[in-house]
Amino acid sequence: MEWEIELVHLFVSEGHNYVGRHEKGSLDHGIEDSDVIECMAGRGIRGDRYFDHKEDYKGQVTFFDHGVYEAVKREFDLPELAASAFRRNVILRGVPLPELIGKSFALQGLEFEGVEEAAPCYWMNEAAADGVHEFLKGVGGLRARIVAGGELHKGPGMLSLLP
Repeated sequence: MEWEIELVHLFVSEGHNYVGRHEKGSLDHGIEDSDVIECMAGRGIRGDRYFDHKEDYKGQVTFFDHGVYEAVKREFDLPELAASAFRRNVILRGVPLPELIGKSFALQGLEFEGVEEAAPCYWMNEAAADGVHEFLKGVGGLRARIVAGGELHKGPGMLSLLP
């Protein structure tokens, strides 16, 4: 099975805004929207906060559905909400991300293993609006491992399931 997709945003951030910050308030590490990101097999995205995080880490890269981003903006009346607020790496259109859990897939010559939902955290209520955390349950994105690395580029492409 394959889908025509579009990579809309490719985000990289060197620091964590929320991890380890319970009852301390969030931080404000910048997040860069790049035209190209370097995905390294087994390691993550070069320059990202989860690069070389730990061996066999299940969130080496995270994917998020641009349609869900648009739905949050519409449902919560947040026309100015930036796609970076969700702190996911790859924002794309055209593929139902939950269908990639437990599957291997190829995108722009790279190979990924879809591991699990990138479950939303309660910080989404601060990053966007009250209720967004609950709204995102089940559609929070996809955590994946990088099996065969290379560069991802913004723009159209094909995402294919692998045998």
